[in-house]
Amino acid sequence: MISSIRSTALLFVTALFFAGSTFAAEIQVITSGAFAEALKALAPEYEKQSPNKVLISYGSSMGGAPDSIPSRLARDEKFDVLILAGPALEGFIKSGAVQPGSRVDLVASVIGVAVKAGAPKPDISTVPALKETLLNAKSVAYSASASGTYLSTELFPKLGIAEQMSKTAKKIYSERVGTVVARGDAELGFQQVSELIPIPGIDFVGEIPVEVQQTVLFSAGVTSNVNSLEASRDLIAFLASSKAAPTIQKAGLKPLLPALPWK
Repeated sequence: MISSIRSTALLFVTALFFAGSTFAAEIQVITSGAFAEALKALAPEYEKQSPNKVLISYGSSMGGAPDSIPSRLARDEKFDVLILAGPALEGFIKSGAVQPGSRVDLVASVIGVAVKAGAPKPDISTVPALKETLLNAKSVAYSASASGTYLSTELFPKLGIAEQMSKTAKKIYSERVGTVVARGDAELGFQQVSELIPIPGIDFVGEIPVEVQQTVLFSAGVTSNVNSLEASRDLIAFLASSKAAPTIQKAGLKPLLPALPWK
């Protein structure tokens, strides 16, 4: 009889353990810089309403820097959710690293300009003014991710200043562009608005003109080796919800409030 009671108690404790592990998960998320500040603020909000824990890592959407998302995945680092530029996420879907049908477009992001705090703010209000500002700048910093790729491969050639910019513009790896500008290593800095505005020691000048602006969607996807599919989907659903929208807007991004592909 006592043995039977002990066996029943053991089964009950075991059931509780597995039930707990089912409903409480650690969600490993890696995000690129554009969504980083928003995710830092949103993770505690999510954890207040969920037993799950969000563990955040950071890396650029593209490029070969050691801490970039492509490099970390190539080293077989394990994550449950990726948040990065939509085109880069599509590449991971095609390669099999991210589950098909799991992409959720969270926000739209645009490119902005910053100068060192206290420095004169240049005119970037029109395309000719932006071109003149770029040509007059002694040094320009841009990111090694989506916005920087656009600047170096599309915008500079479109403005007819690619050769000049090859002498004064520098791609920044593994560091925020705003940090480079803040310490005086670049006169102008170009990056996603949401990556510039949190940096101390700089002044935000504004967004580049709409005629040459690039709007990038930043998207979430569930990896193919996810530990908890249910928890990962739950987190993405929260990030895509109206509850998260005010925090996202405060971070300099436009929430998209998309429908979820698995509903």
